[in-house]
Amino acid sequence: MVVKLQRPILVGGLGLSFSLWMLQSWHDSIVQLGEFSLLSALAVGGGLWLFQHHRSKDSLEQLNAMPVDRASVESAIAKAEVVINQLAQEAENHIALETLRGQVVQLLVELDRQKIQIAVTGGKSVGKSTLIQLLEKLYATSVDFQETAPLFREASDKSDAAVLAELTKSDFVLFLTNGDLTDSEFQSLQQLKATNQPKILVFNKQDQHLADERASVLLSLKQRMQENVIATAASPIPIKVRKHEADGSVQEWMEQPAPDIQQLTQQLTETLAQQREKLVWGTTMRKAGFLKAEAKNWLNGTRRDRATPVIEQYQWIAAAAAFANPVPALDILATAAINAQMVMDLGNIYQQKFSLEQAQTVAGTMGSLMLKLGLVEISTKAIGTVLKSNAVTFVAGGVVQGVSAAYLTRVAGLSLIEYFQQQEIAIDSGSALNLDNLRQTLQKVFQQNQQMGFLQGFVKQGVKRLLPEVQQVELVK
Repeated sequence: MVVKLQRPILVGGLGLSFSLWMLQSWHDSIVQLGEFSLLSALAVGGGLWLFQHHRSKDSLEQLNAMPVDRASVESAIAKAEVVINQLAQEAENHIALETLRGQVVQLLVELDRQKIQIAVTGGKSVGKSTLIQLLEKLYATSVDFQETAPLFREASDKSDAAVLAELTKSDFVLFLTNGDLTDSEFQSLQQLKATNQPKILVFNKQDQHLADERASVLLSLKQRMQENVIATAASPIPIKVRKHEADGSVQEWMEQPAPDIQQLTQQLTETLAQQREKLVWGTTMRKAGFLKAEAKNWLNGTRRDRATPVIEQYQWIAAAAAFANPVPALDILATAAINAQMVMDLGNIYQQKFSLEQAQTVAGTMGSLMLKLGLVEISTKAIGTVLKSNAVTFVAGGVVQGVSAAYLTRVAGLSLIEYFQQQEIAIDSGSALNLDNLRQTLQKVFQQNQQMGFLQGFVKQGVKRLLPEVQQVELVK
């Protein structure tokens, strides 16, 4: 097999064997309140109003504490634009550029948006539509209410993840529940909390619970969420009214109580009056983050398309070196040149500039990690097993070393890609590697490339490259 070398660093290093470095290798603690007795419910019931009033203030204080101002949002938009410009530089006619740039313009316009966007979400039949109808009458000109698809439904047009993603693009969320939280509801609320999404947990249909049970559920919600919870009854159950007449007769009829949403509207009105700008800025900040991530994904895809052939080139160069010199004592100098050059080439693609010395340090570090993680031994045994099971034993020693060298070079290259993709744009990381992140990335990539189907295909490809003149046994039936 002839390998054409076009990198000066490689000259003189390929006559030796594969280097020694390639041989180195919620469940949430949910507060369980249990069942309240009538006595305990009554005991806490008297303090609920004060507790709710305190939480209402806490909610506003949390919004006031949000580190969001116009300058911060403009900076976030600018960072997203940097990634988009980098994509334009590396892929001038990329299909996503026009859309991404349009989103930047829209975000700048959003900074001065006046109408607040409130999403109303929750499971099926929690009263979302009814509550929205009531609120729209009060906030018709200042708030746009949007009902989401029901959460927690197996058969649904939208997954829960898609619904939650929509919520992060709203200024405020009303999350409705009809009782104490299920695990699914709790996890969804935690996800919203992780994105700094302003929200109120609404205990709707409280009238359908007995008084002591209602107090118990409300207290449980407040303690579990540690944030503002408001009880409502958007469409109370009709009650039977009985009237005794003077002549002794009795008249009975069903009467519809008025909706009980006063505490909710009071909280919303206060929040909108004091936090309107901050709500809009917070939403724009989140959208800027999403836009940056979207642009980074497109950029990473473009770079990966350029990086994959580079990895393939070096994996077969490493295979040829190890196959030509299958000596037991592998010399670190043998392929230090190969892998250092690969580090430099991949670094150039991902705007992570390395000197030769830094690239050699990175290569050595990755090799050491591979050895310590046991990746070399595992992969060599697996490749040897595949070869022996397919009767390619007459040159097993050289082939095993050659294919193993190619495989580990591939794992190293793919790990570098994954690692570089986590870095910010235009940061000169040099040799200052985050070893914990690199170790985790190596393990992840190795596991992804350990499936037997992949190994069989890779071994077959390697044998064909190393022994092109030999009629090969079919490795994959």
